[in-house]
Amino acid sequence: MSKVNAFETALLELIFENADLAAIGDATGLQGASTPGNFYIALFTGDPGEAGGIGDEADYTGYARKAIARAGGSWTTADGATENTAAITFDACTGGSNSITHFAICKADVEGVADLIYYGALGTTLEVSAGITPEFAAGELDISEG
Repeated sequence: MSKVNAFETALLELIFENADLAAIGDATGLQGASTPGNFYIALFTGDPGEAGGIGDEADYTGYARKAIARAGGSWTTADGATENTAAITFDACTGGSNSITHFAICKADVEGVADLIYYGALGTTLEVSAGITPEFAAGELDISEG
C-alpha cells in the first residue's frame, strides 16, 4: 500500500512546515502546533538505521546539532518531498575528525539522544577535520514519504 502524492505532501507540510492537514477526522483536521519549535539536524559516521541508533553520531570537537525551525520559510515541500530552503551550516571542527556518511532529523538538540524521526545517507562522504565547517547547501537535504 502507498500514500497518494497529495497526502504525502500534506503530511510533510504538517511535520516540517507546521501547516494544518485539513479533513482528517473532521473539517479542522490535524492541526499544526501553536508553538512550532525546531527540528535539529545531526551528523553521523554510520547508518543509524530504522532503530534510530545514535552510537555513530559525530563527535568531533565543536560538533553540535543545528536547529531548523518547523516553518514554511525553513522547508520547501512539493510532490511528496521536502528539502531545506536555506543552507544549514554547522560549527567548525576545532579538533578530532569524522567521516560523515549520514544525517538525521531529530526532535532535540542534545547530542547522543535517540530521538531521530528521519535519516538518510549523504551522496558522498564528508571528511571533517580541524578547520572544516560542514554545510548542507539549500535543497541538499531531501526527505520524502514516497
